[in-house]
Amino acid sequence: MTQRVFVQLRCRPGTTYAVAAALALRELHSELYSTSGEWDLLLKVYVPGGEDVGRFVNERLLAGVDGIDRSLTTMTFNAF
Repeated sequence: MTQRVFVQLRCRPGTTYAVAAALALRELHSELYSTSGEWDLLLKVYVPGGEDVGRFVNERLLAGVDGIDRSLTTMTFNAF
C-alpha cells in the first residue's frame, strides 16, 4: 500500500523555478505547486509500499537538486 506524503521546500532566493524544473524531470510526484508564505514549493508524493519514506524523499526525490535550503515532510493517514 502506498504512503501519501506532502513535502514542502524552501529554496534559496532565485532558485525556485530551477528546483521545480529539476523535480519535475524526476517524475516522482503526483502534484507540484508553487506556494506563498514560508515555503516555496509543495509536492504530493506517493511512496511505494515497503519503502522507507525518509530514504525515498532524501535519496530519490531531493538528492542532487541544487537550490533547496530546507524541506518539511508531512505523512498523512486518513482522508475525511
